Amino acid sequence: MKSNMTIIFLASIFFLSFTAGEASAFRCGNGLVGTGDTKAQVLNTCGKPTSQEKRCKQSWTTKKQKCDKKVEVWYYNCGDNDFIYALTFENNTLTGENTEGRGSGRSGCMGK
Repeated sequence: MKSNMTIIFLASIFFLSFTAGEASAFRCGNGLVGTGDTKAQVLNTCGKPTSQEKRCKQSWTTKKQKCDKKVEVWYYNCGDNDFIYALTFENNTLTGENTEGRGSGRSGCMGK
């Protein structure tokens, strides 16, 4: 019986590893934005970001001190009971989402 449970557990982990892809998604109230969406789609779904910045995707080159590739990052502070989310755009397309610590104050995320 114990070996059957082990086999089922290992098989579940194996199959779940295929479903946990590189996809990134961010919920804004009732809407959802994800990798591949444009800035316009994100702005329409999530509203204006709390703040935004342009920065280098990779570190500066050592010879010329020049940025290899610039990205734009939009930050959404979703308030005291949530996180600050950073949405990264390359060439007008959402390429990633991650958290940047705990949010504070009133939520700046639509619907939250």
